[in-house]
Amino acid sequence: TPFQEEKIEELLRKHTKLELQMANDIYSTYRLYPPPELSEIKTTVVYPATEKHLQKYLRQEVHLIRESWEDYKNITLPFIQSQSFSIQWVYNILEKKAEADRIIHENQDPSNGFVLVPDFKWNQNQLYDLYLIALVQRRDVKSLRDLTAEHLPLLKNILQEGKEAIAKRFGVPGSQLRIYLHYQPSYYHLHVHFTALGYDAPGTSVERAHLLADVIDNLVLDSSYYQKRALTFALRADEPLLKKFQEAGRV
Repeated sequence: TPFQEEKIEELLRKHTKLELQMANDIYSTYRLYPPPELSEIKTTVVYPATEKHLQKYLRQEVHLIRESWEDYKNITLPFIQSQSFSIQWVYNILEKKAEADRIIHENQDPSNGFVLVPDFKWNQNQLYDLYLIALVQRRDVKSLRDLTAEHLPLLKNILQEGKEAIAKRFGVPGSQLRIYLHYQPSYYHLHVHFTALGYDAPGTSVERAHLLADVIDNLVLDSSYYQKRALTFALRADEPLLKKFQEAGRV
């Protein structure tokens, strides 16, 4: 985990073992062994892990897919519907069966509400890697592809209330937040990512992240925007969805 500022002097001055590796004039490099209390490693356990969980953490070749709306209807959507990857953990949060004490903000409206919680990747000990997730209350919206102008009140609530809640709790203004959706998402329950603008968070690459403000503007211009345009995303070589695109001659 990141070092705390007040611990840096202790790390450099006290109880730290150094082994010289190289010295040349004013430059030297060392192997440093910090004390145990400054060597904390944050660990996430997935148990029991499915094959999909295991594949997620393996290094793989990656391929870019350009998915038309026809591709979505004929390839991606049937694939999503055939999967049984559990999102029970999402429902547990929404129903307050788990992580209730971690909720930063909640709007209970069944259509336009959401729950804002810290992401597992953030330990909440510092702000530079701030990372929260907004999970929508409704369960009929899987991803960006489902969004229409009907969902504008929901998306605007997330954008406005999410920024206000983070500013109030953590003192980070909306101008220092990156607020976006993933496509493809890692799980098919609509959610929005809030990360510190200065943090190079996983999944912020141009082929995956879609700024929430841009999504809102696009839906204002055209209610069926995301049912018309092609969307680009990356798939790892071992992902079953890539094989579906290959079988259809789209890769």
